This record gives sequence, C-alpha cells and structure tokens, in this order.
Amino acid sequence: MDTEYLIRKMEKYADEKGIPIMEKEGISFLSEFVKLNKIKNVLEIGSAIGYSAINMALVSDDVMVTTIERDKDRYIEAVKNIKNANLDHRITLVLADALDFNTNEKFDLIFIDAAKSQYLKFFNKFSKNLNPKGYIVTDNIKFHGLTFYDKTKLSRNLRQMVGKLENFINFLCDNKEFKTRFFNIGDGIAISRRRLGNNGQDNPKNK
Repeated sequence: MDTEYLIRKMEKYADEKGIPIMEKEGISFLSEFVKLNKIKNVLEIGSAIGYSAINMALVSDDVMVTTIERDKDRYIEAVKNIKNANLDHRITLVLADALDFNTNEKFDLIFIDAAKSQYLKFFNKFSKNLNPKGYIVTDNIKFHGLTFYDKTKLSRNLRQMVGKLENFINFLCDNKEFKTRFFNIGDGIAISRRRLGNNGQDNPKNK
C-alpha cells in the first residue's frame, strides 16, 4: 500500500475512533529529529495504531523500531498497518504493559507516548536502556494546555493525571543526570539527554 495514502487513512481512522496519535506538527518534528540525529534504533512506549512507529521507520531504511502497546484492539490495528506499510521487518510490535516489559537492548531514542500518569515510571525504568548519547523524547507535555493552569473545573481523575504530569515536568527540570529541553510543538514535546559532566553548567532551568 502507498505509505502516504496509508498515513492519511490512519489519521482519519484515529480521528473517527477517538484514538490519540501524535499531532501532524509533532510527528513532522519527531521525524526530522530522527533524521538529523541519525537515529537507528528506537524504543517506543505506546504504539496505539502504529502511526508514529511507521513515520519514524520511514525516515531511513536502517531505522529499527521496537514498540509496545497494551491495548489488544489497538495492537491488532497496528499490526495490520505496519504490515500494509511493508515495515514488519523493521518494526517489532510487542503486546504488553510497558511496565512489565524488560529488555537489555540499548536504543538511540526512547519515545514515550503512553499513559500520562506513568511517565515518571516509564522514564526511570527505560533510561537504563538508553545509549550514552541517546535521547528520551516525551510527547503531550502540555496535555491540551492543562498543565500548570487552573484545574478547579476538572474532574478529580483528570486533576490527578495532570498533577502527575506536572510532577514529571518538575522532575525533568530538576534532574541532575539528564538535561531536558521543552518545545512548544504539537501538544508539547520534551527532549532529554544525559549530561556529559556534573559541573551543573547546563541547568535546564536556565534555558
């Protein structure tokens, strides 16, 4: 299947079914990031229907993606889409809760785009799988503009979710091991990379 047609079809499917996929501006930014930084090996937390995994794999013929999805219906749809894109030899799809998934493999890029309330756990769990000069990219940092704004009108569950996301952002800002840059692109993107030294001169709060 023509990949441009497939991607448009996936965007329409996600919109009709209410399945969250990366915004167009965000996926363009991510694909360009993969290209510019010569990323070859990606771990994605949260496949959904395979949209971002396919887009990343299309950047170059030597990009390999391992992607994890816990929802069986979305997993099945992702399998179909990846096969239709003729990328099943470069995208490995895993049906599992990411917090139960373990690997010793190292990755150039770890992309987190799953349950917002678990971002901190995902980051801590999989940072050990990052190559020394690799990147952790986190999507939905703004969460539709709800982070660091008035939450009094939100439901209790939504307030708790946004609160955990805000805690994660503060964790990134205060982290002494990783330096993080925040980008006002799509629904907000954070890019974290291990600091090369411990002299503190790269404090992300000064960015």
